[in-house]
Amino acid sequence: MRLLSTPISCWAATLLVMVSLSSCKGEGSSAEEGFVGKANTTPSQSTETKRPLSQEFKEYWYAGKAEITSYKLEQARYGELRDGKAVLIYVTEPFLKDKQVKPDLPQDDQISVLKLNSTKKFLTGIYPYSIMNSSFYPVHDNQHAIKLTSSIQEWCGQVFTQLNNRLHYEVNSFSYFESDGDQFLKLEKKHLENEVWNKIRINPENLPTGKMEMIPSLEYVRLAHKQLKAYEAQGSLETLDGISTYTITYPSLERTLAIHFSSNFPYTVEGWTETFKSGTGDNAKTARSTATKIKTLKRAYWQENKNKDVIFRDSLGL
Repeated sequence: MRLLSTPISCWAATLLVMVSLSSCKGEGSSAEEGFVGKANTTPSQSTETKRPLSQEFKEYWYAGKAEITSYKLEQARYGELRDGKAVLIYVTEPFLKDKQVKPDLPQDDQISVLKLNSTKKFLTGIYPYSIMNSSFYPVHDNQHAIKLTSSIQEWCGQVFTQLNNRLHYEVNSFSYFESDGDQFLKLEKKHLENEVWNKIRINPENLPTGKMEMIPSLEYVRLAHKQLKAYEAQGSLETLDGISTYTITYPSLERTLAIHFSSNFPYTVEGWTETFKSGTGDNAKTARSTATKIKTLKRAYWQENKNKDVIFRDSLGL
């Protein structure tokens, strides 16, 4: 695998005490916006009017719990299908607009985001793959994702990419390969595949459709050894029998991603399919990865870190 040239709340009395608490403290805040105060003039922020939040959105996403959904995964890698598991963890939390991190304490310069942490685990022969992506998207759906991260670990090593939405997209990438090394680049702002998973949960009617330019997922770019940039894409949204499907097709990449989700709020992701060329050289062939929903739980998981809480993994089929 090669890296490409593309990286409830119980506030403690002191920051020192807080650092010793769980790293997920404060997730699922019950406050809609947190402490939104002084105007932000950072060029990365949109000046568009905030889209209002519905009452059902507030009741679902600000109840102090995350939504955790497990999936049976069939992942194509090196020309073969691998059995594994995937998990999507959605939760709202405060996010600093300038530093683009979660605050340790409430601050004026913070907004509310819907965060998605997605994980995939599968084996390729003797050795395991572990993939994690994170996307931080404003709940008011009025700008591109503020931040994306992606990491891949396997026995050859690990790679990491981080994209920050500032005046441009600023991308830092790190690799164990000499030819890739540690790199930094700037990209023009385009649609992001990573952010559509958040947009589906907020307002699927606002998904980009038709011909467009889109930056593929950070995970795909690394695994497929493609350049991190915007590619011509076609987006479509269809609904049948209560299930909607958002499809992105990249003609030049010979790749299609279809995300299946419930047509009504809270628009839960039921599964996805990804068709692309897997393998290298003459052994490359069209393969199809699929994910099928196992179970959804609403849990304050950051508080459930004792041995007795392992039982909830059984509930998720993990």
